[in-house]
Amino acid sequence: MVTAKVWVLKKHFEGFPKTSDFDLKKIELPNLKDGGDVSGILLKLLTVSRGCLCYRAYSQRDMKEGDIMMGTQVARIVESKNPAFTVGTFVVADNGWRTHFISDGKNLRLLPSSWPESLPRSLALGTVGMPGLTAYFGLLEVCKMKPGETVLVNAAAGAVGSVVGQLAKIGGCKVVGCAGSDNKVAYLKKIGFDEAFNYRTIKSLDEALRKASPDGYDCFFDNVGGEFASIAINHMKKYGRIAVCGAISLYNDSVPQKGPYMQIPMIFKELRMEGFIVSRWNNRWEEGVKALLKWVTEGKVKYHEQVTEGFENMPVAFIGMLKGENLGKAVVKV
Repeated sequence: MVTAKVWVLKKHFEGFPKTSDFDLKKIELPNLKDGGDVSGILLKLLTVSRGCLCYRAYSQRDMKEGDIMMGTQVARIVESKNPAFTVGTFVVADNGWRTHFISDGKNLRLLPSSWPESLPRSLALGTVGMPGLTAYFGLLEVCKMKPGETVLVNAAAGAVGSVVGQLAKIGGCKVVGCAGSDNKVAYLKKIGFDEAFNYRTIKSLDEALRKASPDGYDCFFDNVGGEFASIAINHMKKYGRIAVCGAISLYNDSVPQKGPYMQIPMIFKELRMEGFIVSRWNNRWEEGVKALLKWVTEGKVKYHEQVTEGFENMPVAFIGMLKGENLGKAVVKV
């Protein structure tokens, strides 16, 4: 009998999440079963994503109070009665904030056999995982970037934005990014962004966007929404494309924001704006992971992880991420 620690949603978030909204519990797991499709696999957590910023919105829509907090993890198989999954194998699973769990294998993704020993497996939660794939498919399939174009990305030092900028550079584009600290701006310059600015210290976002690219932007990868998007849309070139990936500026609002409205610039510039969720391309997951792993191994895509030690620190780490304290992907190692 194995005892798992789990973090549950004690109370739905009202405004910004608080540590009192979470509860740490223990669950006794049953012994594994033999036979057929239900042959069990016991897994032990190694690294768990603090969650993506979008989880703040999903928690209200998809979770009930008392549910285990959603999250993606890298885990190691410690016991298996399923011949398709051997002991010692590393997998990615969407099983939430828990130290151990039992699976029938249907929700597990094996780490690629080509995974280099020199790379941390936690990258399967970030640059070579869902955030990296969000950047990959968002740029290729939604923005449809072309060489020579100018790409704008906000929240650019985060897990998704930092990959967006680097993939755009690989694709032959000029890249402009913004972030919330001078340290993050310096990081963006280090990984190849052509222009970067701190949105907290500029006097005018309108002026900063114009200065960074006087001719405007062909593609806008939007992770923030709100006022930023309302201003940025006026800097789009004719026939520009906007990929709406997130809405960081809106997640913690208890009262919905109002306007300004985007229809006029969208009409006269003939823009295309499309929201997306990366699971749309689940059938191409292997393609994306293979490409990202290759670029990381070659040094063409650089990564940074904000690591918190200790499962007990999950809520504090999650709240810190929502406050923008992380550089790159935020993960918790157990």
